[in-house]
Amino acid sequence: MKLVDDMEYLETGDEEPKTKGVAGQIVRVILILLIFTVVAWFLLNFLTKLLENKKDDPETITYTQEEMDELVAKMESEADLKADEAAHLARQEVLSDIKVSLEEGNTYVETLRPLYPDDIVIVSNGGFYFLPIRDDLKKNSFTEENLVISEDGIFSYTDGEKTITHKGIDVSKFQGDKIDWNEVASDGVEFAILRAGLRGYGSGKLVEDETFKDNAKNAAAAGIHVGAYFFTQAINEDEVKEEAQMLFDLLEGCDITAPVVVDVEKINDDTARMNALTPSERTDLVIKFCEMIENAGYKPMIYHNMEMSLIMLEMERLEQYDKWFAYYNPNFYYPYEYKVWQYSEKGKVKGIKEPVDLNISFEEIW
Repeated sequence: MKLVDDMEYLETGDEEPKTKGVAGQIVRVILILLIFTVVAWFLLNFLTKLLENKKDDPETITYTQEEMDELVAKMESEADLKADEAAHLARQEVLSDIKVSLEEGNTYVETLRPLYPDDIVIVSNGGFYFLPIRDDLKKNSFTEENLVISEDGIFSYTDGEKTITHKGIDVSKFQGDKIDWNEVASDGVEFAILRAGLRGYGSGKLVEDETFKDNAKNAAAAGIHVGAYFFTQAINEDEVKEEAQMLFDLLEGCDITAPVVVDVEKINDDTARMNALTPSERTDLVIKFCEMIENAGYKPMIYHNMEMSLIMLEMERLEQYDKWFAYYNPNFYYPYEYKVWQYSEKGKVKGIKEPVDLNISFEEIW
């Protein structure tokens, strides 16, 4: 999503830090594990041979302490050599895999993720985070085998036989004030979530999106299900109430059948007012906004990306609300539940001259 005025750049949680030496750290961990494994194997083999000799020989074989020390030293030396060879081969294999991944254009974080299957690996504030996958949060059941990507980059999802997703877009003033919504509908768009307004992340000023009313009217007239979102930068409950009241005033008279969304995002600017909130404080405000949306008779939904959900919100407290997830890679790396996927910010749709955000919903959201 694009913002206005002082809101131009958002972090997605996948930017690369300037940290170096990650590959070396991975290799060292793997080498240590391999060395311990090889040494243990040789010692076990040595003890097994001793037992076999005592069993097979009619005469009991005895060893002096000096002979035992020599045998153990010999076995340890052989084990060290084998371990060194195995470690060298493993190191070369890991480095080769890392090299191939990076040469193919993958980022550091994309290269790391397959090595940590029990964690979610993200980048935030210039550093890596390895976050264990939580059992207490609801998971999605999406599989990449059922993801279909057309030649022109349009995503859809099947149940193995038929398409089950619905095509959608989200729109603000950045898409212009002359959208041909009949053309949009003819391009297969079933729902549109329109920006109603926002609060400036620096000034704190409330701003109406001047295209909202016309877009809501014309999209509904074209048979498209209309939802709305508000970009929040509230830092206390009073400001949440102000934002919600402005939103409800704008929704009055509109045919809103899709969700009304709390758009909660991190701004890549030290002056961004909401960035200073703790996860608990931010979650309190999001819950308050969702409660007000629900009490006003609309279906609340929360828009977030990976960084926001994993680091900046307490998602266990938001399980009851539907999610709209922003992620621009063609996979289902994020394991938790969401109903709408914003998969591109550079889409092309008939009737809209400017690039537009593309979405799919995995069920009807109206």
